[in-house]
Formats: sequence, structure tokens, C-alpha cells
Amino acid sequence: MSNKSLQLTAIIERDDDWFVATCPEVDVVSQGKTIEDARSNLLEAVEGFFEAASASEIRRRFDR
Repeated sequence: MSNKSLQLTAIIERDDDWFVATCPEVDVVSQGKTIEDARSNLLEAVEGFFEAASASEIRRRFDR
């Protein structure tokens, strides 16, 4: 496993009573009741994506 650091974008927008967080580089979305929850949930979702996705899927999402 690599210890490389990667900087990604988090876009957080309000949607009624929720905040929706998107990481456009890898097309991962999450949500939360607060901005902090949305950010934390997005981080967890992105980490899960990198743990589960194949190398070819990761390359495909970055090559868009």
C-alpha cells in the first residue's frame, strides 16, 4: 500500500435539510445533516472507493 497524498476537491451544497458533498475527481457523493457531517461522510466514501476500486476503475475516473 502506498502512502502517497492526494488532494481532491469537495463541493458541499445545501439541499433542503441536508448538505450534499461531491468529489468530482472520482465522482463520489455523500450527504450529511451538517456541513461537517457531509464532509466527514464524503471523506469516508472516497476512502472506501480507493480501498475497493480496481486500478483500472481509478484510472478511468481520473481520465475523464
